[in-house]
Amino acid sequence: MSRLSKRFADLASNGKKALIPYVTAGDPDPTITVSLMHAMVEAGSDIIEIGVPFSDPMADGPVIQQACERALIHNVSLSDVLDMVTTFRETNQETPVVLMGYLNPVEVMGYQIFAQRAAAAGVDGVLTVDLPPEEAEDLIVAFEANKIDPIFLVSPESTVDRFKQITKYSRGFLYYVSLKGVTGVKSIDAEAVGHKLSELRDYTGLPICVGFGINNAQTAATISKIANGVVVGSAVVKRIAENQNDQAKIIEEVKSFLAGLRQAIDAN
Repeated sequence: MSRLSKRFADLASNGKKALIPYVTAGDPDPTITVSLMHAMVEAGSDIIEIGVPFSDPMADGPVIQQACERALIHNVSLSDVLDMVTTFRETNQETPVVLMGYLNPVEVMGYQIFAQRAAAAGVDGVLTVDLPPEEAEDLIVAFEANKIDPIFLVSPESTVDRFKQITKYSRGFLYYVSLKGVTGVKSIDAEAVGHKLSELRDYTGLPICVGFGINNAQTAATISKIANGVVVGSAVVKRIAENQNDQAKIIEEVKSFLAGLRQAIDAN
């Protein structure tokens, strides 16, 4: 059983839902990322999603675009991100880590080399935003050989046929995009999300986690009632940006924010 599968099974057995925060590796400085990962776990996070900095993050709104820019000032590469995960694993072998990013850096490194290095670092899943599953066979084969879960996005516009195709290749969990458009702070129609998730569960037993637009404790609590987990990205990265010149303040603000989300989710 993979770390992701075990984490979701443990959460389900305890009647809990996953809190999955996202940060961009190397933002605002490479020296903070590993400490921030540990701080997120201390605040009650169940899975950590690490963004690989990219110059053209097409699925992301301004907040995460700017985070990528701050990281790229320090030339943070895919290799650097894997090194960060390796360091995190020196003292944490339990918390699943998912990389989220774009295909180009993976292609430059090579599918087999990337999969081998990611597995050795302790990466549990990879979400490659701009790689549709029907074009991902070679990468999926490399992932399977190295016991890494390929994770794919499902949108509000996904048809049943499309969803069946996505679930055929998915492992770990499914990432449901609650909104049309890019990441960022927007309003979620929880009722519409609930209807869609109910429909999708007829075709998969995988956990379904919801991301895009979850920016406060109330929204996180509402979505956690209908999903297996909530992914919180821009709201976390915004707090990093606001305190980018003070690492201690970044960790304090992120921990406080996530602890509030954890409490709200568990109160359901």
